[in-house]
Amino acid sequence: MSPQSPVGPRDPRHAIETVFRIESPRIVAAVTRVVRDVGIAEELAQDALVAALEQWPRDGVPDNPGAWLMTTARRRAVDLVRRRENYARKLQEIGRELPETVPFDEPADPDDIDDDLLRLVFTTCHPVLSAEARVALTLRLLGGLATAEIARAFLTPEATVAQRIVRAKRTLATKNVAFEVPYGAEREARLADVLDVIYLVFNEGYAATAGDDWLRPGLCEDALRLARLLSGLMPKEPEVHGLAALLEFQASRTAARTGPDGEPVLLKDQNRRRWNRMLIARGIRALERAEATATGAPGPYALQATIAACHAHAYTYDETDWATIATLYGLLAVRAPSPVVELNRAVAVSMAEGPEAALEIVDTLTSRLRDYHLLPSVRGDLLARLGRTTEAAAEFERAAALARNERERELLLRRAREAQAG
Repeated sequence: MSPQSPVGPRDPRHAIETVFRIESPRIVAAVTRVVRDVGIAEELAQDALVAALEQWPRDGVPDNPGAWLMTTARRRAVDLVRRRENYARKLQEIGRELPETVPFDEPADPDDIDDDLLRLVFTTCHPVLSAEARVALTLRLLGGLATAEIARAFLTPEATVAQRIVRAKRTLATKNVAFEVPYGAEREARLADVLDVIYLVFNEGYAATAGDDWLRPGLCEDALRLARLLSGLMPKEPEVHGLAALLEFQASRTAARTGPDGEPVLLKDQNRRRWNRMLIARGIRALERAEATATGAPGPYALQATIAACHAHAYTYDETDWATIATLYGLLAVRAPSPVVELNRAVAVSMAEGPEAALEIVDTLTSRLRDYHLLPSVRGDLLARLGRTTEAAAEFERAAALARNERERELLLRRAREAQAG
């Protein structure tokens, strides 16, 4: 369990909101183990919240508010199981796992909660759900975000997000998805989905796909918290540590990635003194754990974290070890081939070998990344460095036309004007 929240009896509503946001993933996970349905578990957690809203303003905030909410939800889960058909058999199962009465000052076993959280992570990221549904349900149940917050973060109508969450919970119930951590090949496949969801959430916060803001720090924070949680729950999985390391490194640059008015700042122009050295240190430790637990070649997230570490170790842009980064992208292209990885490799090659070598790589990607705005953006940069300014300006303008984020569009148009001016 997490530490007791430092809230006092004078602000019960603030205490309820704060504690529930922190504890709701653990409560839902523990209750799901009892009722075997994440939708019902969330409803019971909400019932405990309502009970707190009724009692805490009157009686004061409990000494251990998280345990109070957990106990209330678990008791209601036991009562629900009793009322079901075949309640005798179910009650016997529950009786072995959970005492009928749990004192409010006794928190649940941390090991049990950790196990349940791990099961919940794999449940919300089950392959029977669409990618959009996995993201929404994970942020709702594990990130503690309200439907409106998820909708606002992804610029999606709230009703659409609500429908995705409802359908996701219904799908898990109708498909009888087991509340468990899979093993063997299935676990490896499902773990990849789990990591991909967390990575997608972080990326949307790190460089927003659309809208007026370049960064959405709240999403980055939620994804980073989930990655740290998962690394604690699965200490022997190198790719879990690799993802955590990657996100720590990326998050360390947040303060330097925007200017005074929120405009994007390119990597080469960032003030590296604003990079968060504490997060970089955390990233280094997580990467060391990934390397220590690996039994073979590094996975895609560990490779990306190693690339990010190269940037973190360079105190200036000019000191960056681009040759090593280009080599690492080559390994990543073999391990997880994609045209986007090749585009990133081209950028590294341009710095290590020159823009002409990189342009040859980029020109092989035009058919596969036809609508990807970063392809003409990279091409424009290469052409500008070759002195082909008119062509570069046209590429930046094409990139701006494809970009959906307003801040990014403004940056690309500015680069087009600069290229045109020579």
